[in-house]
Amino acid sequence: METVTYWTEVDSPVGRLLLTAAPTGELTSLSVPGQKGGRTVLDGWRHDAGPFREATGQLAAYFAGERTEFRLALRAVGTPFREKVWAALDDVPYGATVSYGEIAARIGATRPAVRAVGGAIGANPLLIVRPCHRVIGADGSLTGYAGGLERKVRLLTHEGVLRP
Repeated sequence: METVTYWTEVDSPVGRLLLTAAPTGELTSLSVPGQKGGRTVLDGWRHDAGPFREATGQLAAYFAGERTEFRLALRAVGTPFREKVWAALDDVPYGATVSYGEIAARIGATRPAVRAVGGAIGANPLLIVRPCHRVIGADGSLTGYAGGLERKVRLLTHEGVLRP
């Protein structure tokens, strides 16, 4: 049985966002132009803004400063390890940051697994709504971000973590 991927694009303060959803309505990805590992529209995908009304409304409220967390049905598929890391990202509150080591500790991973945690965070298919931009280096440095370091700075500034 072939599954349909729905998609739409919306403008945002950090650039155009590409959203994809499963036929059942769960958000499956949120990508930005030039994103490392980001999605691009494929033949056979169905362009339809309908399945994204809730997501686009919540994103608009987030960027307007009216929403600090997302309550959306999400379906990101990865290895059990990646899914565990991604679930830990959901617990990082708006306006806060954590280190890669802290995420590793939250999921019960060993210290040597911090690099694997970083790889899982970098593979997060749901930028912004699953807040991988809130993960920083142990020394407070703004380490990589699949959506680009400039976007990470803009998101953390928006959330009040960084001063403009």
